[in-house]
Amino acid sequence: MNPRTQHRILDLHWYTPASFRLRLERKGFPFKAGQNINMGIPGGGINREYTVYSGEHDDFIDILVRQVQGGSLTPRLAALKPGDIVEVHGPYSRFMLPDPIPSGARFVFVATGTGVAPFHSMVKTLPKLDYLLVHGVRQKDETYDAGDYPAERYLPCFTREDAGFRGRVTDYLRAHPQGADAWYYVCGNRAMINDLYDLLRAQGVGGDHIMTEVFF
Repeated sequence: MNPRTQHRILDLHWYTPASFRLRLERKGFPFKAGQNINMGIPGGGINREYTVYSGEHDDFIDILVRQVQGGSLTPRLAALKPGDIVEVHGPYSRFMLPDPIPSGARFVFVATGTGVAPFHSMVKTLPKLDYLLVHGVRQKDETYDAGDYPAERYLPCFTREDAGFRGRVTDYLRAHPQGADAWYYVCGNRAMINDLYDLLRAQGVGGDHIMTEVFF
């Protein structure tokens, strides 16, 4: 089991009044794109799992956090400043890309909200990957670092703004099937995952080509 390590905060960047990116010093911490870490404040007695948002080759660890009002940890994370310390344990999860990537493999990544974190890590790690990222958000400020993806590979689905495709990720994939030969990785809330799994199976996608991770 990996030991618990302490990491200094380098930066905190807000995207919306409720969501932010927390950047930690790397200190050689090993992880694979798609994995998560268990994080807390030293002596706080409360830890939560967060998927790594940065790439495997970055010299820092980025975590994407949505603050929960009245939550036991996220308000404390939101109050951190550069130089403050957090404790990290892990990494965990097998929500990772196949290694090696099968020849000719095409990936469809589907996320809601901050569930985009593992896919951002995968794309930063393997920028030549053949993929489409379908990202369900309420409004444009929740697309986070959309500029990190080529425009033709990032498809935001908006439920509260007319800023692109209007509807849920399931609406988009129902209207625009991506084919039974693609590898589907799905991360977000359980209801979305259940609905999308049923939709993909009805479109002929095999269960062995659908990988899921309940994010919240």
